[in-house]
Amino acid sequence: MKKRLGAFAALATAAVLAVGGASPAQAIVGGDADGDNHPYVGQLLFYVPDAVDSRFNDPGGWYNCTGTLIDATTVVTAGHCTYAVGTEGEEPTSDLYGGTDIWFSVLEAPDYSVLTPGSSTFVPDGNDERYDTWSANLDASETWYEAASTYTHPEYVDAAFLLHDVAVVELAEPVVRDEYGSLPTVNYLDDFYSKQAKQKGLFESVGYGLEGSGPKSAFGGDTRKSAIRKLVSFQGVYGYRDIAVKFSHANNDRTTGGTCFGDSGGPTFDITTEDIADQNIIVAVTSFGMTSTCTASGSYRIDQPDDLAFLMDPAGADYSG
Repeated sequence: MKKRLGAFAALATAAVLAVGGASPAQAIVGGDADGDNHPYVGQLLFYVPDAVDSRFNDPGGWYNCTGTLIDATTVVTAGHCTYAVGTEGEEPTSDLYGGTDIWFSVLEAPDYSVLTPGSSTFVPDGNDERYDTWSANLDASETWYEAASTYTHPEYVDAAFLLHDVAVVELAEPVVRDEYGSLPTVNYLDDFYSKQAKQKGLFESVGYGLEGSGPKSAFGGDTRKSAIRKLVSFQGVYGYRDIAVKFSHANNDRTTGGTCFGDSGGPTFDITTEDIADQNIIVAVTSFGMTSTCTASGSYRIDQPDDLAFLMDPAGADYSG
């Protein structure tokens, strides 16, 4: 459910990497404008050279996700947002690490006016020219930060993306913030197993994607929003208990919305108490959706031992297979 960048900044339908009926990526439905509440959460724009864009004769597609700075140069996001990202417009040596064709903006509404207007300028035979032009536009921008490298969880498999759906983008230059997101302790979410703890717990998801989706329509996107949510289940999807978790989507007296197409990798923070909320603890990244109308989704836990080991030293991960 990552969003494809269509003509200029318009966002089209989600890419589907099917595992059963789940598809990758999410954003915020309902919720509220985030403003400056999470200035360390930003939007990712990236190029996948072997992706198919039906408007072009040659392969290559642009997509959006969301990520969270945990320090000035390190962005945590979803694995399917970094898998097979290009290097200088070409397919990477490894699909799991090294791609640099990814840019990051922490503006509440990222500036797409820097892009030469319209994919239609390049259709149908100018996909390479589109890459050269847009990458140069982004490199020259003062608000888009280019990646120095990307690292996808070494056990990530694209056909089963929800099993290890976490990644790191290392930026080529720092993005200085007064505060950053933080990683959880090992098995952090296990403290919410009991019914009482689930009822007490409160979480907040942040993202840039669509605000609504239906069979024939989609709207919103490209503005940072947030939603207050409850932890519903550890069951995940298709029997993968404890790997992914489900958060609420409905608005009620304590919650304000859910997630939708276009914001894979967006963080969910524990905000159960004010003291905990001040720590900016990322418990999960938005991973997959289960309906085309954004009424059910799942988030990938990043508090599992293998994920934390990877996140603490992504460059040292074993990619030998």
